[in-house]
Amino acid sequence: MTDPHQKPTSERHVPVLKDRCINLLAPGFESARSRGEAPVVIDATLGMGGHSEAMLQRFPDLHLVGIDRDEEALALAGERLKPFDVRIDLVHAVYDEIPEVLADLGFTQVHGVLMDLGVSSLQLDERERGFAYSFDAPLDMRMDTSRGQTAADVVNNYSEEDLVRIIRKWGEEKFAGRIANRIVAARAAKPFTTTGELVEQIRGVVPAGAAKSGGHPAKRTFQALRIEVNEELDVLERAIPAAVNAIALGGRVVVMSYHSLEDKIVKGFFQAGSKSSAPLGFPVELEEHKAELKTLTKGTEVPTAAEIAENPRAASARLRAVERIKARRTA
Repeated sequence: MTDPHQKPTSERHVPVLKDRCINLLAPGFESARSRGEAPVVIDATLGMGGHSEAMLQRFPDLHLVGIDRDEEALALAGERLKPFDVRIDLVHAVYDEIPEVLADLGFTQVHGVLMDLGVSSLQLDERERGFAYSFDAPLDMRMDTSRGQTAADVVNNYSEEDLVRIIRKWGEEKFAGRIANRIVAARAAKPFTTTGELVEQIRGVVPAGAAKSGGHPAKRTFQALRIEVNEELDVLERAIPAAVNAIALGGRVVVMSYHSLEDKIVKGFFQAGSKSSAPLGFPVELEEHKAELKTLTKGTEVPTAAEIAENPRAASARLRAVERIKARRTA
């Protein structure tokens, strides 16, 4: 098997819905140009830089702010984006820190924000990171390996009640009680250190028939642990309003999510911003009640069969996008 480290970054990462994302963002850049402004975009989940590279190639006047919590991803993306280094700022941060990042760089607004949520190709391919249940590795799962608790800390230290809660809530796993009970019993004999040890215990309590409809028996538990370790949904609930607040009039926010928990949060914020806030029965819609956003996608958009064939990890992607149609309130 070829070592993924030996492949160039462009071959290790196929950007999901690349052309659709860029086409949705493009009118925001044009809106900036029409006002005599240089367009600025945030790639809030830079990863290995595939979407960013495509945007920088297509728009020669575009300045890109790339954010990622994964220092290895930043380094790889930096190499990939070197030809554009005068037009980029790459920042080690979590994507809910958009306001702080922009303030540090001296930007007051941007004209597009792209978020490609969930675990990246890099993190899945780096076996030692412990994101995948398909091979044995240290039980880590941190997107930012410089700080925070690991998945091993969670499974070894959380109470049975808390394990049930996160596996059921973040993993949507109906066998959460059985899995948590087995984890607690097994760790009493020996603390968990690897993904393989955890998978073995999960296999012991999830009925074989469940795999036919739900996939790998550890899939949902691993999702739950990853979300808990990286506080993914808490971060997302702060990041979406931060992105919306950062964009100028005519600017656009494009978000790809990969499971229903993420999509529900994105949908909720986008729908709320796309509705009038006028009280029911109010005779006249005042300016302050007008919707801030316009929805650009009908429900969620999904990859084509051809895209999924080229990149199987795109299969669960769900895309939503909005445009700012009302000027931002300034302090």
